[in-house]
Amino acid sequence: MNPLNSIVGTIVSGFVLAILIVLGLGTVVESTGVSVLEIEVWLHVLAGVVWIGLLYYFNFVQVPGVGQALAEANDGGPGPAAINKYVAPRALLWFRWGAVATWVTGVGALQNLMPGGAAKAFMLAPGMEIIGVGAWLGTIMLFNVWVLIWPNQKKILGIVEASADEIAKAKKVALMASRTNTLLSIPMLMCMTGHMHGLPF
Repeated sequence: MNPLNSIVGTIVSGFVLAILIVLGLGTVVESTGVSVLEIEVWLHVLAGVVWIGLLYYFNFVQVPGVGQALAEANDGGPGPAAINKYVAPRALLWFRWGAVATWVTGVGALQNLMPGGAAKAFMLAPGMEIIGVGAWLGTIMLFNVWVLIWPNQKKILGIVEASADEIAKAKKVALMASRTNTLLSIPMLMCMTGHMHGLPF
């Protein structure tokens, strides 16, 4: 059976391959034992790729695509129904839980970076300012996902009942929150990668 025939099989195979690489190289386990920090950072990056990848998909692909589908619907185009019914709910599920997984694994990694690392980062303690700013930006983005984007998307997609006026308002709020997250993701990623390497400017 080919594991690439299912997404679960693909993901499990990816983790198995990663473990085989560690066992094959053996450098970390033989010299220092299992690194909880490295596992948390790895899972943080994986979850972040899901979250930010979907954020970029929504902003760069889906929103313009739905806009074009709406504009062409009266001219015999297919309209946005398939995207809104089949794609968006599934993408939003991975998006919002990817945000939670990214934030939780990020806090865990900060905590294992040094004693009290998470508190020091959020308090912008000396030596933790760069990653602390990144953590705050990520926290704002998580808030936007769960408090602004998801509740309004439920109205837009018809998951909860809403009037036409409520849907119009929901579209504006969800779009602005999503665009805000896209904006914040750029300096957030710079701060996350800059902690150990310095800022690029």
